[in-house]
Amino acid sequence: MKNKKIREIILGKALDPMKVETRHSMALVAFLAWVGLGADGLSSSAYGPEETFKALGGHAHLGLYMAIATAVTVFIIALAYNQVIELFPTGGGGYRVATKLVGPYMGLISGCALVLDYVLTIAISIASGVDALASFLPLGFQPYKLWAEVFFIGLLIVMNLRGLKEAIQILLPIFLGFVATHLILIVYGIVAHASHLPELIPNTLVETTELASSIGWTGVAGMLLLAYSQGGGTYTGLEAVSNNVNLLAEPRVRTGKVTMLYMALSLAFTAGGIILLYLLWDAKPTPGETLNASTFKSIIASMDLGGPLVNQVLLVIVLAFEAGLLFVAANTGFLGGPSVLSNMAADSWVPHKFRYLSTRLVTQNGILVMGLAALAILFWTAGSVTLLVVLYSISVFLTFAISLFGLCLYWMRNRKEGTHWLRRLLLSLVGFVICAGILVILVFERFAEGGWATAVIIAAIAALCIVIRKHYGQTKRAIHSVDEVFAAQPFGPGVEPIEPDPDHQTAVFIVGTSRGGGLHALLWVQRMFPGHFKNFIFVNARTVDSHAYGGEGALEQMRSEAAKTLEFFVDFCHSHGMASASYIGFGTDAVDEVTRLCEDISEDFPNAIFFTSKLIFATDNWFTRLLHNQAALAVQRRLHLEGLQMVILPMKV
Repeated sequence: MKNKKIREIILGKALDPMKVETRHSMALVAFLAWVGLGADGLSSSAYGPEETFKALGGHAHLGLYMAIATAVTVFIIALAYNQVIELFPTGGGGYRVATKLVGPYMGLISGCALVLDYVLTIAISIASGVDALASFLPLGFQPYKLWAEVFFIGLLIVMNLRGLKEAIQILLPIFLGFVATHLILIVYGIVAHASHLPELIPNTLVETTELASSIGWTGVAGMLLLAYSQGGGTYTGLEAVSNNVNLLAEPRVRTGKVTMLYMALSLAFTAGGIILLYLLWDAKPTPGETLNASTFKSIIASMDLGGPLVNQVLLVIVLAFEAGLLFVAANTGFLGGPSVLSNMAADSWVPHKFRYLSTRLVTQNGILVMGLAALAILFWTAGSVTLLVVLYSISVFLTFAISLFGLCLYWMRNRKEGTHWLRRLLLSLVGFVICAGILVILVFERFAEGGWATAVIIAAIAALCIVIRKHYGQTKRAIHSVDEVFAAQPFGPGVEPIEPDPDHQTAVFIVGTSRGGGLHALLWVQRMFPGHFKNFIFVNARTVDSHAYGGEGALEQMRSEAAKTLEFFVDFCHSHGMASASYIGFGTDAVDEVTRLCEDISEDFPNAIFFTSKLIFATDNWFTRLLHNQAALAVQRRLHLEGLQMVILPMKV
């Protein structure tokens, strides 16, 4: 069986990026976006509330404040990020906000933190999901947890390589199962102990006053702030929609806001409701069980639906859906991470290949990197959820704080525009104070317990990005200087088009966006083979990447730019009395598309020889090969195998 056939079986048949219906069939409506992007936030209810409650120690009554604060914070952050969706409807989220509103280097820090955030989203969700499954499996399973995590990450990689929407639809039943089971348990749990609700507030106030008399109000405030910060993982995932607006169905802003509303309502209800259940059902930590598991066990037992065995089966089902949702949440990392990388690639912080799409129109390179990085972190931390939560929370709240600070700056600068600037500024400011406060407390309290690792990883990624951008900047300046040299080439007096003769000797030039590179090849051929070639054909194959395919009108703009580039070369030849024509193609793989066009040209012009320019660096090493595709060499190899001649002309930079 051929490799191509095996690939189709595993990943599905190739999609045509130039068909309008392809884009619309892949775009996510609000409900599917809630499943694909909201699962990250909703799944945090599996560990966020527990971390908050555990941080209160023996003062469980303070949990009432935490339940209210959690629900309110979710809506504050969600409403603030609605502004991001409005201001940046093409996506990019925290990275784009920081870059445009604060500065490119602050954008770099935000982007690096977001990439780490999504890697940790995969790692912590998979690790927590496997832990939840291990809660009702024999102890003999414990040594195999890490390998189970490897299996689930591999499975998600394959699912996402098949297509984003396809992966979400497969995971949809798990998401709905979690929502249904937890809705029933939370509502029943509150109603069953509703008699305790009237006395809950007075008792909480009395116990808080008694605690303040012994440790002071400052001590109470410090305890609440620490518990609040410890549960910071509850709010992770709220930025996912703003980062991935480009995946949403039109109208994107409205779809994004509806998705954000679904996320905020579901997370506030679930996380706040679970903390309330801890209070009403007097939850206590039980060895080998999560706090959710022990609380749900008590609630299911009180339902008395059919004896201990039935209760155990129901508990297993609930925990299985909880574990399943964590796996769905891990998928958010495969949606958001590649999107952030593609935005950073557009600004040359990371290799440009992170913008490329596969035949299934997904950012394949980004998906693979996110999966492999998550595996590396899981092996490094041995799947420790406690350590992963620390790394995760710090990276998330760093991006939150930078983004909300950027929004504050924006509304300060644009306070004369619009009537609601003050309300939006205050909302952004409150969100910034909350997120910056949580970040400071987390770094201070957890620096020695893994917080230092977050700082080191983000700094290392940022340093590498600076080196990459410096190289791309030098290359861009070198190419620009070549363009300037050839920009002075005058057009001739000719104005009439001259059609190529298929029987004549033909020079075919594979050109890109650089006019200097194309003219360099054309003039070189004329100088080396004077009078030999009578036809001059120009080929341009544009790569449909994540940005060209990201929005309405982007493809049309790319078509127009490619057509203008080819028109320039053809007009230049006609003005000098040379027969000329052009061929254009679009695809996700430039090598495949160029090869196809060249094969078509060889049938139309049997006496054709193909030429292209290739950048040659003074120091060629693995780093330059990583940052620049080797398309010219790949095309030459394929054409040689087909018996077609191709010459690569060096262009030193």
